[in-house]
Amino acid sequence: MPARTLGTEGLQTSALGLGCMGMSQSFGARPPRDEMIAFLRAAVDRGVTFFDTAEVYGPFHNEELVGEALEPVREDVVIATKFGFAFDENGKQTGVTSRPDDIRAAVDGSLRRLRTDAIDLLYQHRVDPAVPIEDVAGTVKELVEAGKVRHFGMSEAGVATIRRAHAVQRVTALQSEYSLFWREPEDEILPAVEELGIGFVPFSPLGRGFLTGQVTAATEFDEGDIRASLPRFQREALEANLALVDLVTKVAERKGATVGQVALAWLLAQKPWIVPIPGTRRLERLDENLASAELDLTSEDLAELDSASASVQVQGDRYPEAMQRMIDR
Repeated sequence: MPARTLGTEGLQTSALGLGCMGMSQSFGARPPRDEMIAFLRAAVDRGVTFFDTAEVYGPFHNEELVGEALEPVREDVVIATKFGFAFDENGKQTGVTSRPDDIRAAVDGSLRRLRTDAIDLLYQHRVDPAVPIEDVAGTVKELVEAGKVRHFGMSEAGVATIRRAHAVQRVTALQSEYSLFWREPEDEILPAVEELGIGFVPFSPLGRGFLTGQVTAATEFDEGDIRASLPRFQREALEANLALVDLVTKVAERKGATVGQVALAWLLAQKPWIVPIPGTRRLERLDENLASAELDLTSEDLAELDSASASVQVQGDRYPEAMQRMIDR
């Protein structure tokens, strides 16, 4: 697996990471724990060194899973996790919080669950409008100085917020959705992080499975699948959006690749400091994703994909309204 570097502080990862959220929530029934531990260790064997989790995934279950699975190879991998949500006494997520005391408590909990002495990359999961970002970055800076955190990241943050945070504690990576299915970061986010020397980590680089070619107009999402509630995946929007998959499929067939491989290779070709984190819990899909790092797209291929993406107006918001409001732009 080729390596890439996020930010200017030397955080090196595999060119593709692994998003771990789906092992605990959002995509149907939770798989058996022992199977997911074996899966995570198989990913390491295949050269994946970058694993993405968060305290809210589960909640808490995902960090525990990742911690147990990666403990034997802890020195060989980069673990990213996130703070920023509040929970009630039953562990149910109740909103956002980035108060300094809550950040410190979240980090202590994450360290314990991840079975590690330091978090390689700590993201603020969502911007908290009630707490100045300078206070957030300052608290993370203290945690870096204490040795509990190695690098600071942000997720779904807007340019002005990133600049203010970066002035207090250097931001190593920004995580936001980015794919052929969603190119909004190109307008302002990518130019800003390139200027500041910040790496970029696209989540949902396959559009939550949309860009795998496995989703059709007839696909039914069950109640435990987050896509059942997402505007983009509602019947009318889904049927319109599938026009993009049809266009990408033409390139995939010509290259002898899958739609998902072409979508990931397109992302990797955008910038050398972009590290996508496709999520999966199946080995055959993991192997398919990792092979995209070896897929060479020509300038003509990339131009065709850009044209295809520009020609399809994606229908539907990324999230339901309440979740959409949490995005800082």
